[in-house]
Amino acid sequence: MRAIGLDVGGTSVRAAVVDEQGSILDTDRVGTPSEEDALEDAIAGVIEELRNRHEDVGAVGLAVAGFVANDRNTVMFAPHLAWRAAPVADRIAKRVDLPVTLEHDANAAALGEHRFGAARGTRVAALVAIGTGIGAGLLLEGEIYRGAYGVAPELGHLTVVPGGRACPCGKYGCWERYCSGTALAATAVELLARHPGQSTVLARETSGDPGSITGRRVAGAARDGDPIAQRAVAELAKWLGEGLALVADVFDPEIVVIGGGVSGSAPLFLDEAREHYTAAITGARHRPLARIRTAHLGDDAAMVGAAALALEAA
Repeated sequence: MRAIGLDVGGTSVRAAVVDEQGSILDTDRVGTPSEEDALEDAIAGVIEELRNRHEDVGAVGLAVAGFVANDRNTVMFAPHLAWRAAPVADRIAKRVDLPVTLEHDANAAALGEHRFGAARGTRVAALVAIGTGIGAGLLLEGEIYRGAYGVAPELGHLTVVPGGRACPCGKYGCWERYCSGTALAATAVELLARHPGQSTVLARETSGDPGSITGRRVAGAARDGDPIAQRAVAELAKWLGEGLALVADVFDPEIVVIGGGVSGSAPLFLDEAREHYTAAITGARHRPLARIRTAHLGDDAAMVGAAALALEAA
């Protein structure tokens, strides 16, 4: 039997037919509607499209960027999606006449990496997905840790700079405000303002429009040798290492898998982040340190993990 795994994000709904070995056999994608009914129509539509092409599909896994209750049926809150306290799994199951399993997207990605990727065979593994913000998942003895109410672990909102940059969550100084694609762009803008004569590539590309600076653009400029972009990447590396030290002090994982869109630029910052991590962790010279690796499954991890969960539950 095969399952359809979906990664439901604020921009797009990505879907894949996945077999029991974690291999992706087919994919499809649609844009994410802003209204609740239209969103569920889009999800049901992409499921039916793939199901028409693969008759042996027997289950569906939904990976959602939001708070998923421990009943694994309800999306309590999703900042970039329309659902609020919505019984999403039941609704989609009725529309497509298949069993539906619901999971937080970072949890699903962590499970995908544990079953088929970088964290395979480990007892305690953490996934840190660095993109627009930070998502995180934790596996203990191979099982997803969700906390008492289904929302753990919100590592991106650990406070690393008291009174620091404002975060959309309402707090200040959250880890993701200093270590994400958004943070990389913000740091570059700040550095350009303080040192207007030091940049070459980045200043030329974004002259007169600081709002056009994105994390992807900063990473590209850093590869081209732009000094401001390189300093911004160094700041991200510092905060990644500092944050990972906090994660390791609390959870003591065997491995931390770095995923998300920013992980594609890992050669620019990961070695330096490891150095900061080693310097910041408690008792570094007297304990084994977690391995820090990039995700093997890349952007597909959440779809693969969601499908694996659906196949287990079917």
